[in-house]
Amino acid sequence: MRIAFTTKGTNWDSKMDPRFGRTEYFLVYDELNKKIETLDNRDSSKDAHGAGPKTAQKLFELKADVLITGNGPGGNAGVVLEKAGTEVFVGAGEMTVKEAYEAYQNESLKKV
Repeated sequence: MRIAFTTKGTNWDSKMDPRFGRTEYFLVYDELNKKIETLDNRDSSKDAHGAGPKTAQKLFELKADVLITGNGPGGNAGVVLEKAGTEVFVGAGEMTVKEAYEAYQNESLKKV
């Protein structure tokens, strides 16, 4: 399973970014291979409109099965993620990536 986190940095101790469309980074953890990859998404801050769907497309290309974030994607981005089969969990906005992963494992995040 590949789990994507919206983050403000590129490691387990990074703070989560509560935003989806304009998140600074994605950290993707591949549970099978125990590997981490990151995607710099800071260019999305330049988009006046449509950041969510563009970011959802990037997430689709990362082949994430699960998204863990703070507030969740907006309507258009949510549709893209739903069609891609990506499960979305919210409520991790004030955590580190490691804490958010633990909360996911403990089923204490809200599934959208």
